[in-house]
Amino acid sequence: MAANQNASASRKIRYAVVGLGWFAQAAALPSFDHAENSELVAIVSDDPTKRDELGKQYNIQRTYSYEQYEDCLNSGEVDAVYIALPNHLHREYTVRAANAGVHILCEKPMAVTVDECEAMIQAAKDNHVKLMIAYRLHLEEANLQAVETVRSGKIGEPRIFNSVFTQQTVAGNIRLEKDKGGGTLDDVGVYCINAVRYLFQDEPIEVFATSANNGEERFSEVDEMTSAILRFPDDRLAAFTVSFGGGRVATYQVVGTKGDLRVDSAYGTQGEIKHTLTIDGEKQERSFAPHDQIAAEFVYFSDCILQNKEPEPSGQEGLIDVQIIRALYRSIETGSFVKLDTPDRQQRPTADQTIERPPVQEQPELVHAADPSGKS
Repeated sequence: MAANQNASASRKIRYAVVGLGWFAQAAALPSFDHAENSELVAIVSDDPTKRDELGKQYNIQRTYSYEQYEDCLNSGEVDAVYIALPNHLHREYTVRAANAGVHILCEKPMAVTVDECEAMIQAAKDNHVKLMIAYRLHLEEANLQAVETVRSGKIGEPRIFNSVFTQQTVAGNIRLEKDKGGGTLDDVGVYCINAVRYLFQDEPIEVFATSANNGEERFSEVDEMTSAILRFPDDRLAAFTVSFGGGRVATYQVVGTKGDLRVDSAYGTQGEIKHTLTIDGEKQERSFAPHDQIAAEFVYFSDCILQNKEPEPSGQEGLIDVQIIRALYRSIETGSFVKLDTPDRQQRPTADQTIERPPVQEQPELVHAADPSGKS
């Protein structure tokens, strides 16, 4: 038994990164340096320049086009895939990996529809592979400490959640293409939805949303911004606004019967995150240093594979968020509240899941990819 444990401890899970857009290049590829139980062995892209230049940059011998995806999966050289493709492709590439017996770490939102999410969960179950949705904040100290603060009762009974998550997204970015699963709710709203679920430790029972658009050409397919209200059991309320046409803001606040907790830069991958806890008019501030959140994901998922543990941010976690997103879209269409009946969620993120890895020091050179905000 001890020999097997030692072998497991020394083994690295071999990953193929599927999709080489901005986030994969800026955040995921460099993170393998900080993920001691994980190894980047292959990349998959339809852009030959990306395959060639990134292959050289990261010393990757195995590069594949999308047409060669099955070759990658069946090579015997890949244990897991990290799927960083546009949202509308998540189901297909997850199911194909599962059918090949390869574990899947898939970016959020999990998929575009509830049916797609359910197909992904079933494929993983049928093929006995792990499926994790890439909720990096489920491993990030500041957000997990926010969970602990709310659970501790310091702010009293949590009653209100409020969040603003806005950024500029330049014309032509895939996040603005409706047929590829883009839109404010899918790409940034999912963070607000997921945050209130882990802070309230509960699921919404009814939702309402409305959208607005200033008429710019870049917002011809998706709305510029959306505001939503989520009603939770015990008459707790959550509200958030997300936008692709505002300045960079990423903050949330939980208000309880005794005080409140505000978290600034709550959803970002870089920079410090700040807590402001106010109880009976007295403020306490705490800052959390930046960490490599993507490396933490690889470390956690690889450990789940090596130790045969089910990931906490599971397919069911991703499914519930997509259920809520689809209900919000129905509310926008009908102008009415939409009732929800989501599955019971037995697992929630806790501080025990915190994984800290040093931040990436230098931004890598990007190949045929650009920051969605237009920042160079």
